[in-house]
Amino acid sequence: MPESLTETAFASFLHRPLPKGLEGLAELALDLRWHGSQLSDRLWEKLDPDAWEQTENPFMILQNVSQARLEEVGQDTAFQELLRHALDDRRRSLEAPGWFGQRYSGSDLKSVTYFSMEFGLSEALPIYSGGLGILAGDFLKTAADMGVPLVGIGLLYQQGYFRQILDANGWQLEAFPYNDPTVLPVIPVEKPEGGWLRVSVWLPGHQVQLRVWQACVGRITLYLLDSNDSLNSPWDRGISATLYPAGQEPRLVQEIVLGIGGWKVLEALGIEPDVCHLNEGHAAFVALARAYSFMQKTGRSFPEALWATRAGNVFTTHTAVAAGFDRYDSDLIRKYARSFTQTVGNSVDGLLDLGRSLPERPEEPLNMAFLAIHTSGQVTAVSRPHRLVSRRLFEGLFPRWPVSEVPVGYVTNGVHIPSWDSEAAGALWTQACGKENWQEAMLASNEGLQKISDTDLWNYRNAARRSLVEHVRRRLVHQAHQHAAPEEAIQRAGSALNPDALTLGFARRFASYKRPTLLLQDPARLAALLSRSERPLQLIVAGKAHPNDEEGKRLVQEMANFASQPYLSGHIVFIEDYDISLMQQLAAGIDVWINTPRRPWEACGTSGMKLLVNGGLNLSELDGWWAEAYRPEVGWALGDGQEHTEPDWDAKEAGALYDLLEQQILPEFYDRNPARISEGWIRHIRASMSELTPQYSSYRMLREYVEQVYLPSASAFHRRTADGAALAATLQKWQQHLAENWNTLRFGALTFHQERNAWNFTVEVAFGSINPDSVYVELYADPLDDLVAPPVKMKRAGKIAGAGSSYLYTAKVPATRPAEHYTPRIVPFHPEAHLPLEENHILWQR
Repeated sequence: MPESLTETAFASFLHRPLPKGLEGLAELALDLRWHGSQLSDRLWEKLDPDAWEQTENPFMILQNVSQARLEEVGQDTAFQELLRHALDDRRRSLEAPGWFGQRYSGSDLKSVTYFSMEFGLSEALPIYSGGLGILAGDFLKTAADMGVPLVGIGLLYQQGYFRQILDANGWQLEAFPYNDPTVLPVIPVEKPEGGWLRVSVWLPGHQVQLRVWQACVGRITLYLLDSNDSLNSPWDRGISATLYPAGQEPRLVQEIVLGIGGWKVLEALGIEPDVCHLNEGHAAFVALARAYSFMQKTGRSFPEALWATRAGNVFTTHTAVAAGFDRYDSDLIRKYARSFTQTVGNSVDGLLDLGRSLPERPEEPLNMAFLAIHTSGQVTAVSRPHRLVSRRLFEGLFPRWPVSEVPVGYVTNGVHIPSWDSEAAGALWTQACGKENWQEAMLASNEGLQKISDTDLWNYRNAARRSLVEHVRRRLVHQAHQHAAPEEAIQRAGSALNPDALTLGFARRFASYKRPTLLLQDPARLAALLSRSERPLQLIVAGKAHPNDEEGKRLVQEMANFASQPYLSGHIVFIEDYDISLMQQLAAGIDVWINTPRRPWEACGTSGMKLLVNGGLNLSELDGWWAEAYRPEVGWALGDGQEHTEPDWDAKEAGALYDLLEQQILPEFYDRNPARISEGWIRHIRASMSELTPQYSSYRMLREYVEQVYLPSASAFHRRTADGAALAATLQKWQQHLAENWNTLRFGALTFHQERNAWNFTVEVAFGSINPDSVYVELYADPLDDLVAPPVKMKRAGKIAGAGSSYLYTAKVPATRPAEHYTPRIVPFHPEAHLPLEENHILWQR
């Protein structure tokens, strides 16, 4: 966001000038990239300690701090110096070309739009609920740092992330504070001719008006739509009331607003994205709006427009179970048919077919993930294991294709390191790798960390744990006061935990598949581990259940009640109201992070990644990112890397978890050399920090998205839309030709013989009405020992006399496998088509 815009916008809210020398506070207050940075956090805490502790909202603080206090810090040289350093860091970041500007400024990729239902950027803008939103927030911050030309599209909720408190029985209660836009770090988007920008979306019988706000994330702008406008009916004003509302219809309307309304914002602002990135299927309607917009501009049919624009759409799935996809009944979709057909110029049945597994199933609901797949040019999972899970989930869309060829790639998630490192960790990394350590220089982190002595590293980790214990004690005291606890309980809260004890952390959303109470499988054994006087162990727990998840709430209650038992006082604590701020504290000081999902339901998981930069270690199920990252040198693994449905499996894994703690982790932590340092623990820390921190950073993640996904997608999009979308029209005709004539294809006789160390195959193919150049004939064998061998393209050997359009095809393969393992098949071919994502016909010889 340009400096002049932030100053103008801030002045309109503040209605007062800032003292000379403090004008730059407006920039920092409105720039969410710098919320959560150690330098700027110290600035706001110094300006108003009480308000900072209560809100962590720089924008609200700056609006409400007294003029006298501003005048006072304006004369404070230490405050001025802190402000100058923060502003210098921000301006250097904005002025630098970034990684993308240095490498790809001349590429086809000029604009990416990132659509997400939630963004977790800061506690000052609570429009997130969990990992999906935190990832989206880290994504925008990383794009800002790397200079990737990206804008975000989301919704501004009147009630966002709920707040949690537990009653006397440990049952979760929720509060939904109102998100007052006047104290949020967002400003209205103005039309060029003046006035607040609004876009409209058709709903049954009327239009809904959507106000447009913008938030600044470094050089990235996030546009947020809001229906709470007096121009709308009371029902419509509530569309953006809550994040993920209960019921099909309210969620459908929100997704219409995100996708179709989001596209209209881009059009109103003159933004023409090369790539639209759909962060989950919630935003799939944007692909329809984009195709229809292209129809209007070029006069092409909807199928041609979809061929043209689909290449520039990218869909990232985060779901590991089919039940996680949003589905909408056909009758409900028909109710909103006008909003769709007004936008896409297509029949409602055609729309429904795009969101179904098979067109011939009229009763099947519209599945938003299926709609996203059918309208995207690339599909990505969020870890290597999740790619296999996703291929299984989507194999029904590609009937008769092998699971290994279901078109889902992957880019493993990462975390924005400057948002999750502590101030002490930042200083340590700067000493090891230089000031710009989080991007290119961090690739040399292993060499850099060797500069840090065992003593310094050990002392750093001890200090981090002590700092965490102090923070937790303050939180527990505040918690006790909220519950009107007796003075004795408040005093116990103020002395909870041992700053020198091995400290485990477990914090996440409480859902049954995450098995948050696996640690409680044998409560007596866990209690014995926690209450030992020698080699002490302690556990910090936090987490929320979805307000509608009764089972999740029961799990919260079970863990909270276990933690509240008097004989475990001080050894285990449950911290209420888990949020970004608490996660930052936990990431900085926890020794070992525990993660116990039921495989394969952890698509990726990023909470454990946040500890890497701070020297924390992971003990996790072999699922998601940890299945990629784990080696004995960097942490500990739970499970055998397989999927299990046995009824006693949880008990077995809990036993293995206790064994790891008792027999490996505790002894290693407390086995000290004469200098009172655990050399084995330090080796783990060095390996984890140096090897995993750069690998699981969002800088690596975004580089992979740019190079493997965005650049190819942008180039394909430009080729298809050039010359009035001539290539898109050609592709549409090619697909129509295949659809109309595929059933005329026939295989004839297959023969093979061995010649030395190779099999020679020959097969007859009758093409009927199909153009032989529009398909490939291939020789295929199933994967062997998880090794996927690419199909072998068979050569056209000659025409079969007197047999019409029939040919012989041959191929030679090594005789390392029986000939019976191989079978010929026919698949579509066009050099510009993504197969089988965009055309999934296939014919097998057997």
